[in-house]
Amino acid sequence: MTVQPTVESIPAGVAVASGRSTVAVHAGSERPNAHHALTPPVVQTATYTFADTADLCDFMDARMWGAAKGRTEYGRYGNPTVAAAEAKLAALEGAEAAVLYSSGMAAVTSTLLTLLQAGSHVIITDDSYRRTRQFCLNFLKKFGVECTVVPMGDMAALEAAIRPVTRLIISESPTNPYLRVLDLKRVADIARGHNIKTLVDATFATPLNLRPLEYGIDLVIHSATKYLGGHNDLLAGVVAGSEQLIALLRQQLWMLGGGLDPNNAYLLLRGLKTL
Repeated sequence: MTVQPTVESIPAGVAVASGRSTVAVHAGSERPNAHHALTPPVVQTATYTFADTADLCDFMDARMWGAAKGRTEYGRYGNPTVAAAEAKLAALEGAEAAVLYSSGMAAVTSTLLTLLQAGSHVIITDDSYRRTRQFCLNFLKKFGVECTVVPMGDMAALEAAIRPVTRLIISESPTNPYLRVLDLKRVADIARGHNIKTLVDATFATPLNLRPLEYGIDLVIHSATKYLGGHNDLLAGVVAGSEQLIALLRQQLWMLGGGLDPNNAYLLLRGLKTL
């Protein structure tokens, strides 16, 4: 007999081997919610209050040392509704952390701008999302980043394309629209052997069918607009991975400003409950 996990046994950011539906409903939600609400409320605010100057100074000192947990001082730096959705998505992916963006493309572009710099090189498979390929081939070129496109699934071509300055391998699995499936473990092994990060778009699979991190992929990305939202009424993107990488992405998100608003985060939480 399989014992389904209880609400209390599903900490935020921890994957559960069984009972994915339970994780989709309950993971990431702190208890009790404000005003004892059953669902995480929409915290519709851009700024936050402090009890006094000493409270603010304590918060700023804690943030400087990376210890400011559970609150912020400005909406671009965090929101409780968004944080609840991020924690649920991290749990579904089996990731240490996740960060939400205003759209799938905002997630893609912010991630690439964070991980790449002038003089670096990126490899992308030819069946990846068209706008992602356009960003790599055209936009990043203006910042001195080169891109090589290789055939989906051709591991020999992938290895041949690697240069000393290659920093990232990007792919999608299953692909849109041809549903080609990537050998994730082999790609991860190749990349790790050359100290290269990997990013896989798993939008079509959802975490219920594929969790690339379990195969050694560094970052998984989704257009949450699709299956994760589920009702065709929101735009969102998410990246999940290690705490270290997500912290780096979050720092750049605060500067680039493409975060998710609390209303869409609430809609995403609703959609995830029926995933």
